[in-house]
Amino acid sequence: MPQFDAIVIGLGATGSAALYQLARRGVRVAGIERFSPGHDKGSSHGETRIVRQGYFEHPSYVPLVRRSYELWRELEANAGQKLLHVTGIVEVGAPGGELISGTLAASRLHRLPHEVLDSAATMRRFPAFAIPSDYVGVFQPDGGFVAVEPAIAAMIALAQGAGAELQTGTTVLAVTPRGNRVRIATSRGEFEAATAIVAAGPWVRTLVPDLPVRVTRQVMAWFKPRDPAPFAPGRLPVFILESRYGMHYGFPAYGSPGVKIAKHHHADETVDPNHVDRAISEADEALIRGALADHLPAANGALVAAKTCLYTVTPDRDFIIDRLPGAPNIVVASPCSGHGFKFAPAIGEILADLATSGGTAHDISRFRLDRFG
Repeated sequence: MPQFDAIVIGLGATGSAALYQLARRGVRVAGIERFSPGHDKGSSHGETRIVRQGYFEHPSYVPLVRRSYELWRELEANAGQKLLHVTGIVEVGAPGGELISGTLAASRLHRLPHEVLDSAATMRRFPAFAIPSDYVGVFQPDGGFVAVEPAIAAMIALAQGAGAELQTGTTVLAVTPRGNRVRIATSRGEFEAATAIVAAGPWVRTLVPDLPVRVTRQVMAWFKPRDPAPFAPGRLPVFILESRYGMHYGFPAYGSPGVKIAKHHHADETVDPNHVDRAISEADEALIRGALADHLPAANGALVAAKTCLYTVTPDRDFIIDRLPGAPNIVVASPCSGHGFKFAPAIGEILADLATSGGTAHDISRFRLDRFG
C-alpha cells in the first residue's frame, strides 16, 4: 500500500494550493483527483475569478486576502507566468445595500484605498453602466482577477517539481482514521498517510457526510457586447453590481470573444454534483439578462458561450477549514460559498500548517466546525 506523509483529496484551487505548499516544504505528499486538474465539473474553471480586498462579506477576511495577494505574486514569480491581473474593481449599488455597506465597512476598518462616486460620476468614469441616480460606485484600485486554469496548472506543476505525486482519474470512496494514520480507499486501490486533507469541493459530503453544506448550480455567461468599447481592458475594471435583479459580477474583455457576466448564487438551486444539468436554459439566461438590459446595456448582445459551475454553500456562507472532531489527522476544507478562489494560495498555506503542525498562525476561528454546534 503506498504510504505518504500527507494526501490531498481534490485538486481544484484549494487542493492544488495545499499540494504545492506541502511539496515545497519537503513533505512526501500525493494528490488524488477524480477527474483531471483544471476540469470543468466543479468550482475551479471558467477563465477568470475576481480578487478584491474591500470584502463586503465581512472585514475579518481582509488579512487573509492580503496574504493571498502576496502569495499570488510569489506563485507568478516561481511559475514565470502572469496570473494576477490588476484592473481595479468598481462595486455599484444602493448605499444601504449589502454590497456597498459591507465594502465600505471593510475598506474603512482596514484603511484600504477607495473612492466613493455618486451615480453620475460612476457612469462618467465607467460608461458601460446605466444606474439609478441614488446608486453609488466604490472604486478600489487593487481589485482584479486571476486566470483560473493557468493558476491551477502552475500550482500542480510546481508541486510535482518539488516531488508531489498525482493520482488522477481516481475517485476516493472513503477516508478512515486508523490510529495515527489515515486510510484512503479509492477506485484504484488503497493509500495511507499521516494526514489527509479533504478538499473535494462539491463532493466533500460524500467523504464527510455530516458537513452542513449544500451544492448549488451556477451559470457563467459570455455576451457579445453591442458596443465593445466600454469593456476594453483599461476602460472597465472587474465589477460587482447589486440591483433589484440580485448581485451580478463581471469582467473586462479577456480570453473568450465576449464579456463574462454572472449572477452570484444564480437561482440558488440545490443539486447533486453527480447529476447536474449542464445545459443552459432560457431561464438561466434570463437571470442575467435583466441586469444587462437595465444596467449594462452595451453588453446586452448575443450570448456566445455559457458554462455551469458549482458552489458548495455553508448556512452562514463562511468557509469551513478545520480538523475533524475525533479525527485530528483529517483536515477538511470547504472554502467556497461562491467567494473562495481568490484565497486559494493562503488557504493552501493554512492547510499545510494544519497538516504538518496541527495549528496555524492565521486566524481561522471564523471557519471552525464547532460554530455549527
